Amino acid sequence: MFTGIVESMGHLIDIQPDGTNLTFTFESDIAHELKIDQSLSHNGVCLTVVALLNAEYESIKGTNGDTAVRYKVTAIDETLKKTNLGKLAIGNKVNLERCMPANGRFDGHIVQGHVDQTGICTALEDQNGSWLISFEYDAATNNITVEKGSICVNGVSLTVVNSKDNGFSVAIIPYTWEHTNFHQLAVGSTINLEFDILGKYMQRIMQRKQ
Repeated sequence: MFTGIVESMGHLIDIQPDGTNLTFTFESDIAHELKIDQSLSHNGVCLTVVALLNAEYESIKGTNGDTAVRYKVTAIDETLKKTNLGKLAIGNKVNLERCMPANGRFDGHIVQGHVDQTGICTALEDQNGSWLISFEYDAATNNITVEKGSICVNGVSLTVVNSKDNGFSVAIIPYTWEHTNFHQLAVGSTINLEFDILGKYMQRIMQRKQ
């Protein structure tokens, strides 16, 4: 379980194919706090840490006392097809969030780390202190947004504005712009979308009543 509050960014260092899977090596300032088998959200995708690397980039066991600066995760083919992880290139940044502790605060909203579909950035507007970013997605999936509702974009919990049948906009404050990979976005960029779980349950219930 996640909340959509990004802790840090990971810099993609290496990509290695493994059959139809891809193993990614990331460098991050939270790598030394990670453990093998830990769940970690990458652009909103829950992946498992499979290896930790120390300063000399040798494998270590991964207790909190180690000096890991890099780590590895593996994405299976199904994940690559349904998210933007398969489009990553060396040097790209991803948004990172560790799973929420049981006694933590929901500073964002309930995020499962299960991407529903991808979308496309259609507009970026500098509003002299904030950014208005618009996205579109395939409405055939029947996913919906509502004005002032929650949406998870690349692992970031955001509030919907200008909701429509196949798209929406979000307003980004300078802190979020600088501390997430939104500053890498361009028109045409592919983003991961996880729609509000409560909205998805309500939609399914209403469909059954029809």
